[in-house]
Amino acid sequence: MIASDGILDNGKGHPRTAGTYSRVLGKYVREDRALSLMDALTKMTLMPAQRLERRVPAMKNKGRIRAGADADLTIFDPQTIGDRATFQEPAREATGIKFVIVNGVMVVKDGQLQVNVHPGGPIRAPF
Repeated sequence: MIASDGILDNGKGHPRTAGTYSRVLGKYVREDRALSLMDALTKMTLMPAQRLERRVPAMKNKGRIRAGADADLTIFDPQTIGDRATFQEPAREATGIKFVIVNGVMVVKDGQLQVNVHPGGPIRAPF
């Protein structure tokens, strides 16, 4: 699986927070050809969701594109996606991401973050 536990606090943190997934797609898929695009996408989406779904049933609606699944999608250009986050600028956005849809709401449109749009919510395991 491919995932990150990075957290940004007021723009400070590790560059993996903003750069993990775009780095995999740009460097390890496109440049190094260490993974196929489909293998990388599976490792970043479906596999983490499947790993958690027994404990967190809501994860059955993540990492999949199908009727009834959560409408969380990232639309990117595989020829230009790449990470730009650094230790000096850990929140620096990736290149090549055209659209991000969270819960059916556009949070990135034409490569631009939409201000004051916060459609996501917590996913918790039942007690």
